This record gives sequence, C-alpha cells and structure tokens, in this order.
Amino acid sequence: MLHALSSTHRLVRYDERGCGLSDWDVVDLSFDAWIDDLETVVDAAGLERFPLLGISQGAPIAIAYAVRHPDRVSHLVLHGGYARGRHLRGNSARAKEEVDSAMKLAKLGWGRENPAFRQFFTSLFIPDGTAEQQRWFNELQRVSTSATNAERFIAAFADIDVTDIAPRVRCPTLVLHPVHDAVVPFDEGRLLASLIPGARFVSLDSKNHLLLAHEPAWRRWSDEVSAFLPDAATASPRFSVLTAREREVLEFLAQGRDNLQIAALLGRSEKTVRNHITSIFTKLDVENRSQAIVLARESGFGRASERTS
Repeated sequence: MLHALSSTHRLVRYDERGCGLSDWDVVDLSFDAWIDDLETVVDAAGLERFPLLGISQGAPIAIAYAVRHPDRVSHLVLHGGYARGRHLRGNSARAKEEVDSAMKLAKLGWGRENPAFRQFFTSLFIPDGTAEQQRWFNELQRVSTSATNAERFIAAFADIDVTDIAPRVRCPTLVLHPVHDAVVPFDEGRLLASLIPGARFVSLDSKNHLLLAHEPAWRRWSDEVSAFLPDAATASPRFSVLTAREREVLEFLAQGRDNLQIAALLGRSEKTVRNHITSIFTKLDVENRSQAIVLARESGFGRASERTS
C-alpha cells in the first residue's frame, strides 16, 4: 500500500500516539486527542488541501477531521472503517463482553515473547496470511506498543461514535470494506458509507482486515483508489500519457531500483518490467534509463525514497 500510494502521490503517514515511533507514555489516549494529533501533523507538513486516507479506527478520525476542516480535505478514502465502536453496535451486553475479553488478552499476553495471545489478534486481522506473514504480524504487535497501551486502545476504539457528524462530510468519499472482515463487520462498513452523502461503497472479496499483496482484493483496492484520487504525479503534461502501472514503474526507476527489484515489488516478471520501461521511454521521448530518471525526478517522482533514506 505504501509503495502504491507513494508512486503517484506524496504520502504522509504517522504513528498515532501510544505506538510505533510516537510517544508511548501519554496520559490522554482518546478520540479527541487523535484528531488533534492529525491536525498537528497536517500543519507541520505544510499541507493545504489533500486527499485523506483512514484505515480501521483511522476512518472515524478522518471523518471528524474532514468535517472540522472541509476546506482542506479534497477526497476521503476509508478502508475497513466504522462509524460506531463495538460498545455501540447491537447487543450491548455481548459487545461489552467481547471488548473486555480482548482487553484481558492484551493485558496478559501482549508483551510476552510467546506470541500465543497475540495470535488471536493476528488471526482476526490477516486470517489468510502465510505463516511468515502471521509471524511478522505477531512480532509487529509486540514491538509497536506496550500491553498497557494495547488494552487502552481497545477500550477507546469501542466507544468511538461519528454517526452524528458523518452526514456532514462534503468531499467525495470512497469506502472500501472486506466482505468477511472479522475485525470490523461488513455491515458496519456499509452503514458508514450510507451515512456519508454520495459516498461510493466497494466490497472486497477478502477475509483480511488488512489486505495482503498476493490476494485479488488488493488489486481491486488499488485500482479503485487510483481511479478515485486525483493524479498528483503529473507536474509535466507529458506524464498524462502513462498508465497507472507505468507511473508506478517510473517511481521505482526514480528511486534508483533495478529491474529485478521492481519486478519483486510489483509481483511481476522482469520481462514485463522491461516492456513497461520500453513503453515509458517511447511515451516520454527519452532514449535511455538515465534520461527517464532525470526527467522523473525533476517532476517529483522518487521522493518516497528520499523520505525513508
């Protein structure tokens, strides 16, 4: 997802408070604090008007920001999201029991070397993941936050409610949701889309809350989002003749990657990559790789590599 989005747009992402490289020792772990953090990141990045992506609990945060700042959000993309947390869905007694059980599992086993407790969450998030992907996700959970914070996150997520403000979203909105999502029920995604005026809803044939690169649903997601978002990597009119895949290849060229690396990142053969590059050379009227890279970098391609170097 990071590669796909950054190939045609400037991508700004951050770790929410309490996890990753952001501060873990925070008193306020709440919905309002998360909105304030998003405002801070946007201001610090100097963004004026931009598309906003919200995944899972990031969806209601993105909605709240879009309502608060309608002049800044041009497009809204929401994946696996919801308008109401588990405490507010249907059977409140059962929902409370489910939340309490998840909090207990996090408290007891999140930070342990043995991943048995975290496997419960992994099986919900990526049930169709390979053994390697599931081991990676188990470890990512352990190193990305503390058991205490994981417990607090689960509690806070359950009380989120943007059902009253979602109808006030005014920008074009794309809502995508896996049909067999075990983290956020499919019906909650459909409800979310119904609350936002004019929102387009796309169902994804997947069991994974977080899509994996090898599944067909990922290609559907990528195609839908690419078609929905305005193209930001066309500073020069000559780039408008490139297909979405060719722009993706050009981004990797501008990052200095060779054909074998590009093929691995795209899940395609080297021959296919060579064909794309030949087409790029023809459409951009350049004679070789070096000329294409210079032209691409002058027009903003390759910045994803600079941000991570």
